[in-house]
Amino acid sequence: MRHIQPFKAGIAVGAVIGLWHLAWACLVAVGWAKPFMDFVLRLHFIRLQFDLAPFDAATAAALVALTFALGFVFGFVFAVIWNWLAASPAGAGKQA
Repeated sequence: MRHIQPFKAGIAVGAVIGLWHLAWACLVAVGWAKPFMDFVLRLHFIRLQFDLAPFDAATAAALVALTFALGFVFGFVFAVIWNWLAASPAGAGKQA
């Protein structure tokens, strides 16, 4: 199996998850988050009554930073485990 660089995997996964949450923060900022959530929940046959807190830039920045950091850790750990599982003993797979 192919070797994965843990740092690059961490950056990639962190960026994807961070950007996903940045998109959510933007939906909240422009007022489209509630209609979007109502639509998604309706597709799952769920009807909830909920309110969203007003947009706050500091909270949005914390959300994006935290989710990026958690995504980085997840990607890094995934790559380390992948590389550990993919490592084969010297000479394994070679036929005599």
